[in-house]
Amino acid sequence: MATPDQPVVVGVDGSESSGKAAFWAAAEASRRNAALQLVIVNDDPARVDYAEQAVHKIAAKCRVQTPEVELTAEVAPGHPVEELLRRSATAQLVVLGARGHGGFTDALLGGVSTGVATHASCPVVIVRKDIPTTVGPVVVGVDDSPCSQEALRFAFAAAARLGTDLVVMQAWHEEGLLAVPLTPPDRERVQRDIEHSLAKQTASLREQNPKVRTREVAQRGHPVAALTDAARDARLLVVGHRGGGGFDGLFLGSVAAGVLHHAPCPVAVVRAAAGAS
Repeated sequence: MATPDQPVVVGVDGSESSGKAAFWAAAEASRRNAALQLVIVNDDPARVDYAEQAVHKIAAKCRVQTPEVELTAEVAPGHPVEELLRRSATAQLVVLGARGHGGFTDALLGGVSTGVATHASCPVVIVRKDIPTTVGPVVVGVDDSPCSQEALRFAFAAAARLGTDLVVMQAWHEEGLLAVPLTPPDRERVQRDIEHSLAKQTASLREQNPKVRTREVAQRGHPVAALTDAARDARLLVVGHRGGGGFDGLFLGSVAAGVLHHAPCPVAVVRAAAGAS
């Protein structure tokens, strides 16, 4: 569980995408009353001066946007994935842009964002450069697995901080359950079972977060397509990483990777707590 003394870490590379990620991270640090660590990880000694200029330029803009946030900016040596994973061990959140511009070799390309989201010790938020301006909800996908329960807790907290609604979605399709299509009566039965499961999963968190207006959606369809569509007007989409649970295949890495590529809003990837099975 995150504590107030843990920082929000944002990895940047001077690109427009990483700049948007830094602004999002600064606003989130303000909402969490946390410090912000802004870092460029540079493995090219010949570009240290350029990296210093880039990181301090972005830091200056963040300070204008959120002057109340304690902010540090630095250039760190090493490989981006390894360094950001190391920092994730003591962070409450790591934020990255969806894609860099190649200013630093392998700095914030898709492979780095995906690598950090896959292995980080804390939740990771990936921010696209074309992040929409919206007052929409937080959307979270669940599947009864331990990691989706972590995602659900993260999503309730995010909706509370943002003062927005929460949509809790569980998507299902026959391909994820059986080798043959279900008959209409069986589809209705599965739909009812999932609706009951959603109500059970959210019950205690609803009680703990009475100000968060919550809507539960059980939808037949592929999880990536369903979540991406639901996130069209969302402020944040939250997914679990390495699921399993009651509906096999719904929240494996392919779903998290799919929404990272296709969702139109920032995406939070949340891993199961240590020891969860």
